[in-house]
Amino acid sequence: MAKINLQDALKKYFGFSSFKGEQEEIIYNVLDGNNTFVIMPTGGGKSMCYQLPAMLSNGTAIIVSPLIALMKNQVDAIRNVSDDESIAHFLNSSLTKTEITKVKSDVREGKTKLLYVAPESLTKAENIQFLTEVSISFFAIDEAHCISEWGHDFRPEYRRLREIFEEISNVPIIALTATATPKVQHDIQKNLNMLDAKVFKSSFNRDNLFYQILPKTDVEKQIIKYIRTRPGKSGIIYCLSRKKVEELAELLQVNGINALPYHAGLDGNTRAKHQDMFLMEDVDVIVATIAFGMGIDKPDVRFVIHHDIPKSLESYYQETGRAGRDGGEGECISFYRYKDVEKLEKFLQGKPIAEQEIGRQLLNEIASYSETSVCRRKMILHYFGEEYDEKNCNALCDNCRNPKEKQEGKEYVVQLLKSIDALKETQRAKHYCLFLAGVANSDITSYKHHELPLFGIGKEKDEHFWNAVIRQSVVAGLVSKDIETYGVLKLTEAGKEFLASPKSFMLIKEHDYLVDEDDSVVVSNGGGVFDETLYNQLLDLRKSLSKQKDIPPFVIFQEPSLKDMCFQYPITIEELTNVQGVGHGKASRYGQPFVALIKSYVEDNDIDRPQDLVMKSVVNKSGLKVQLIQNIDRKLPLDDIAGAQGKTVDEVIDEIEQIVTSGTRVNINYYIDDILDQDTQEDIYDYFSEAETDDLQAAYDEFDGDYSEEELRLVRIKFMSEMAN
Repeated sequence: MAKINLQDALKKYFGFSSFKGEQEEIIYNVLDGNNTFVIMPTGGGKSMCYQLPAMLSNGTAIIVSPLIALMKNQVDAIRNVSDDESIAHFLNSSLTKTEITKVKSDVREGKTKLLYVAPESLTKAENIQFLTEVSISFFAIDEAHCISEWGHDFRPEYRRLREIFEEISNVPIIALTATATPKVQHDIQKNLNMLDAKVFKSSFNRDNLFYQILPKTDVEKQIIKYIRTRPGKSGIIYCLSRKKVEELAELLQVNGINALPYHAGLDGNTRAKHQDMFLMEDVDVIVATIAFGMGIDKPDVRFVIHHDIPKSLESYYQETGRAGRDGGEGECISFYRYKDVEKLEKFLQGKPIAEQEIGRQLLNEIASYSETSVCRRKMILHYFGEEYDEKNCNALCDNCRNPKEKQEGKEYVVQLLKSIDALKETQRAKHYCLFLAGVANSDITSYKHHELPLFGIGKEKDEHFWNAVIRQSVVAGLVSKDIETYGVLKLTEAGKEFLASPKSFMLIKEHDYLVDEDDSVVVSNGGGVFDETLYNQLLDLRKSLSKQKDIPPFVIFQEPSLKDMCFQYPITIEELTNVQGVGHGKASRYGQPFVALIKSYVEDNDIDRPQDLVMKSVVNKSGLKVQLIQNIDRKLPLDDIAGAQGKTVDEVIDEIEQIVTSGTRVNINYYIDDILDQDTQEDIYDYFSEAETDDLQAAYDEFDGDYSEEELRLVRIKFMSEMAN
């Protein structure tokens, strides 16, 4: 067809004077009637690639889109640039019969240039019949990664699109996605029977985004502190569960942050309202599951925080890509601990084996990304099949901003490559880590690999170290992961050359996220640092007070409370009640000398107190505390209380310990008297009266295991309640 002047058309329909990237070439390809595949990062202008050709073609373009919110957003945007409401419509389950009749009438009359359709609506016989009767210009599939089982948002109904298209009309297809690894790209083209399509692939580099991974400790506190330093800035916080979304949104509100929740469990009106409030800047922060964000065209999102690490690197890339779409600053902060990956692996159980294998490999990639000390941008782009020189990162990731130490790793890489070769390139990363470290687990022994000469060749290093060697060898192109066999390691040509002629290979020391599994240790990043000097002064003060009052030191404040004081620097009794394990009772009884010491220490050392770390708790927890105390006052057995709340007795004892530790007196003598005789109670009580520590293991050892952990805990509660409160 004769070439239309697209610049003029762009100005006429959308008011823009120039195209972004390859948009112009893509649009010509669509108008020429060719199949087209567009891989373009979020914010690159994908929608223009089908909107403008739809305006310029005869008939109606059918746009398949996965989300009702996304369709509404796009239709509103197109209607805003036209004086005719009929120019664009959507057809999905949210419409009434009258509205559906109006849509079909406009399409039949040729008024509608773009018809957005949900894949579920497209499978309905009456809709297929209707579309065969009208003139169609082309099919566009937005979010095309939903077709692939390897994609991060697989939808089975997307895999039926090709057969439905063939029933309707033989017109060209344009498939578009913001994320596609080479594997996903091939899968999409094969499924749509468009291997002949011209592929347009933009660089995946978003050079204005800053990527950072933080250890997942005190995560709510860190999020509140971060947002408070960015007043009025727009941000999205992603959580994996609806429950966590609700809890975190409420916690942010309580702490004076203008935030709202968004997840699929909210009714449609509430979701739409919250989304519009975010777009209109009536609210600064949206806390959401991944149900939020596809097609949200808000250019000035300044931060995207992942409270939980996503299930794949593609999800991570897609979600972080919602920051800084206007080219301005965009900070992408994710909180990571390996325990979350294990939890996500458990969710895969019960699914078909192939799906489990794919899920595990995707999780392995996101764990590798999170733990790596290599340039994060280089790692992301490598995943999407793009080479990148980390020198261009310009310190816009935490690893380039604070480079980790390096060591010569030539011999380790050689040991890895030799092992892959010796095991005939048949195993995945975990197996090689065990093999090199000399760990003969059931997998190793079942293959008799522990009998091979190379077994344990790198046993001076652990599995964590070998995992890092594998990751860095993959990124360097010496080793590849075979996708078809779910991540089996193979030597590349470069790897074979390295093995034949080894040369220097600088290994970066990796992060270790296996610490702090119990969340008891506060890891501070960029915020306060643990103040050892103050901690020692507080220990001395506690010791002198304990002698003065003739009670064990732990009765006054336990060590986690003293440690938290060294982060928060409370200088009033009110501030002291924000410290872990300190309630109003304990603060007023013992707090004065501690806050006086801290106040004078802060003044003498000119310390900037991180007051934004003082975080208000959500009130409903105190309601549960009151209910528990009332049940104890009614002398209900702890097992009855536990049963009524769907908890174990252990969990109820945990809660009682927290209440008592923070300074509230709780009398459970009625329960203890039922299960322990007087002599036993006195024996344990006397021990805690004279002990230096309230540690249960120490008590258990002292009594040579004569008393169970539960018995020791109950008497310790009695002791703390009477002595400390």
